[in-house]
Amino acid sequence: MPSLYFAEGIPYVTVMTLSLVLYKQMGMSNADTTFYTAWLNLPWVLKPLWSPFVDIIKTKRWWITSMQLLLGAALGGVAFTIPTQFWVQGTMCFFWLMAFASATHDIAADGFYMLGLSQHEQTWFVGIRSLFYRIAMIFGQGVLVMIAGNLQVIFRNSIAYSWSLLFYGCTGLFIALWLWHSYVLPRPGEDRQREGVTARDIARELWRTIKTFFRKEQVLVGILFMLLYRMPEGLLVKVTTLFLIDAPRNGGLGLSPQEYGFVQGTVGVLGLVGGGILGGIMAGRDGLKKWLWPMVCAITLPDIVYVYMAYALPSNLWVINACVLVEQFGYGFGFTAYMLYLIYYSQGEFKTSHYALCTAFMALSMMIPGLFAGALQEAVGYRMFFIIVMGLCSVTFIISSLLKINPEFGKKSDNE
Repeated sequence: MPSLYFAEGIPYVTVMTLSLVLYKQMGMSNADTTFYTAWLNLPWVLKPLWSPFVDIIKTKRWWITSMQLLLGAALGGVAFTIPTQFWVQGTMCFFWLMAFASATHDIAADGFYMLGLSQHEQTWFVGIRSLFYRIAMIFGQGVLVMIAGNLQVIFRNSIAYSWSLLFYGCTGLFIALWLWHSYVLPRPGEDRQREGVTARDIARELWRTIKTFFRKEQVLVGILFMLLYRMPEGLLVKVTTLFLIDAPRNGGLGLSPQEYGFVQGTVGVLGLVGGGILGGIMAGRDGLKKWLWPMVCAITLPDIVYVYMAYALPSNLWVINACVLVEQFGYGFGFTAYMLYLIYYSQGEFKTSHYALCTAFMALSMMIPGLFAGALQEAVGYRMFFIIVMGLCSVTFIISSLLKINPEFGKKSDNE
């Protein structure tokens, strides 16, 4: 389980974060960088539509090992095309392949988790799988970016060559993970291809799931909440990476890859995890409804640290670390309300399928703002961009005020 969920996290963070740093360092504009990379969310948006077919074609174990081999090939493709003249088209092609393979790997790994472990083992491993997924985030956003920076020092700032070497190294890592999991993953009896189920049966059941999803109480408010609650963060998540590494003459902080890897990939991830843990504890004790507004404030108001940094342009790494830590801790704490509401909205007969549809809206909520975040930043500059983000925090407050939540949801019951 630890290595499986480490392997699940690496391609996601590669597609969502490493691609940003790579394209920025290769000279792509902010508008193009955010637009192209935002589209890479699409496989996670569409994931619920093809997840039923993963259930009936081959086994979960087959899908896991096959996707890990395909991910290794996609990483090798990125490495090969970076030094070429068609590096934009080439790398985007392989990042797309990586994104679809990663989303399919997620489906298979989560299904295998339930088939390969007993109920007790699932409960025992839930914290471990989360821990190693977070370790993958630190490794991807932190360690790999730092390695890329060190390679640029060694090879006298040869950016394309350094990133190419890094991705070749990641290719080797995934080939090793493929070999390891091909040998070590168990073959549970329940993990078998489903017989007697046709694609038409799956399509019919999927349509039924979608119809019942859109007939739920407060459906319009629920969908708007899923799409708009994280709108400020949807704009920030792409641009903050570019802001941290952009040159001071362009209004950025000019962090080196090594500094960025430590600030965002290590300190930021630890803040995110800490905020998420605290949010879960508080909501589990008193329920979602009681903590909704503190969490709304936590996910929005700390964004003001970027307004401060855009005007002050601090060069002290401790100050930058503190600002990123505050914002990411707040985001982790406030994101708890979002995830709990997805669970709340999914309650009912089709809760598993409905939750999968909710996660599609979650991916879409990050994809849509990301499409134009870079263009907006280039039009108004970093300072005004972050001020606009703060203004849009009002949308989070407005949509949250429309929710109707059972005060008992999330509380520990007497039976528990």
